[in-house]
Amino acid sequence: MARRSDLKSSSEQEKLHPRVMHSLHPEKVELFKSLEGWAESTLLPLLKPVDKCWQPQDHLPEPSSEGFFDEVKELRARAACLPDDYLVCLVGDMITEEALPTYQTMLNTLDGTRDETGASSSPWGIWTRTWTAEENRHGDLLNKYLYLTGRVDMRQIEKTIQYLIGSGMVCNYSCAKCIIVKLRCKL
Repeated sequence: MARRSDLKSSSEQEKLHPRVMHSLHPEKVELFKSLEGWAESTLLPLLKPVDKCWQPQDHLPEPSSEGFFDEVKELRARAACLPDDYLVCLVGDMITEEALPTYQTMLNTLDGTRDETGASSSPWGIWTRTWTAEENRHGDLLNKYLYLTGRVDMRQIEKTIQYLIGSGMVCNYSCAKCIIVKLRCKL
C-alpha cells in the first residue's frame, strides 16, 4: 500500500501531467475508425481460442505430481548456471508484463480505440483485451519460473511492480505509433 507521503495531490499531478482531453488528432481517429473492418477481418481471426493456447503451467513443474520437488530441484540446478545478465533481462521483461493493467487502461482511453465499458464488441476492444490476456501469460510464466529458481529477490520485484502500476503512465509520444508497432509485432 502506498504511503500518504508517496502520493501527490491531484493538483500536483495535474501540474506535472496536464489532462489531455483528446489523445489523437481527428484524422488519426478517422484512420482507426476506417481500419475497424480490416481489424475485424484480418486481426481477430488470428486470435486463438483459450483452449488452444499454451498456458504457463505447461512449461513448469506440475505441483500435483509426485515428482514435483524433484522437478523443482532440476529446474533450480539448470537455473544455477544462468548468468546474472539473463536474470536481469527476465526480471525486466516480467515487470513490464506485470504492468499490463496500466497499458490496457491507456489503450482503452485512446480516441478511435476507446473501450469505455471494458467489454466493447468493437474490433479494437476485443483485440486489446485479447492482447492483454496473451501478454499476461508471459508475465505469469516468468513470475513462476523466477520464483522457482530461487535466484532473485521476489519481494523486491513485487514491490517494484506495485510501484510501477501505482504510478500510472503518461503517454507523451504518438500513441497511434505505439499501437501500430504493437499490432505489427503480433502479425
